[in-house]
Amino acid sequence: MTRIPSAAARRFRAEAANRILLTDGAFGTMIQSYGLGEADYRGDYDLPMDQKGNNDLLVLTRPDIIQEITEAYLAAGSDMVSTNTFNANRVSEADYGAEHLVRELNLAASRIARAAADKFEAQDGRPRFVAGAIGPTNKTLSLSPDVNDPGYRAIGFDELKDVYREQAEALLDGGCDFILIETVFDTLNAKAAIVAVLEIAEARQHEIPIMLSMTITDMSGRNLSGHSVEAFTYMVRHARPLTIGLNCAFGADLMRPYLKEMAHVADALIMAYPNAGLPNDLGAYDEQPHTTGGQIEEWAHDGLVNVVGGCCGTTPPHIAAMAAAVKDVAPRAIHEHTAITRLTGLDPFIMAA
Repeated sequence: MTRIPSAAARRFRAEAANRILLTDGAFGTMIQSYGLGEADYRGDYDLPMDQKGNNDLLVLTRPDIIQEITEAYLAAGSDMVSTNTFNANRVSEADYGAEHLVRELNLAASRIARAAADKFEAQDGRPRFVAGAIGPTNKTLSLSPDVNDPGYRAIGFDELKDVYREQAEALLDGGCDFILIETVFDTLNAKAAIVAVLEIAEARQHEIPIMLSMTITDMSGRNLSGHSVEAFTYMVRHARPLTIGLNCAFGADLMRPYLKEMAHVADALIMAYPNAGLPNDLGAYDEQPHTTGGQIEEWAHDGLVNVVGGCCGTTPPHIAAMAAAVKDVAPRAIHEHTAITRLTGLDPFIMAA
């Protein structure tokens, strides 16, 4: 059966053909600035564990804060905002004894982001989009957490796929345009999430655009499961992502060579959202908006990106600086999707004939 195409994806591609788009910045950084106590996180919920740091729960207990942050990014120039749901999955919320709230968390987060995006689009007519954010969870399919038992896995593929499907279903029901599978440190985790979204698309007979974002763990240019940027790109190419790119780990300066590699091989829109530099000794980020903006401007002029934004340490002023930096700069030209056999393990292999 033919799936109904995504109108949001069509609009997104149309906007991206004319200019470099902006996504938002860090939610965690902004939430920390409010100096919240445990009672703010917990609200009226009777939960068994300390909830301080459970940022995802704030969509239920302090939705005013999440709305304020979302609207601040839109005011700074974001064309797309993501949901405050990085850890709103059954695996991660189990650390807080809040796994039974997963659907409620994702529905609430989606509705906050959707309302804010629609509000700003109504003001000026410029399309705004919502990406349902899905983090990697705190478990990995590719690696054993037990150094004495290399074959052990804390979770199985099908179980993790179902965890992702539960979250993605709620995000879509709440009004998200796209599903953003981000901070991919384990490519197999990402593939489980992709399968989950494709299963939903099949069940609903509706295209669900996927955004994918890898995170590099060190200067080798690989993620935790050992895949190079090019290998990762080929391993997820079958999903025909709306965007593919990099986030977190580095600032824009150190991310640049890996972004350049991905921009060269990917046949999708490139979205990159770096940290505000590297953290200092206290774990805080000192890079100022004008510095980040200047580095993003270099990316733009070199034709590396279609969508930019920020990860850890970035704020609305960082997004505003990026918006100014990419204004009137042509977006990266997308490569044509060619029918060539590309295979890969930790490194790629291209079959020439």
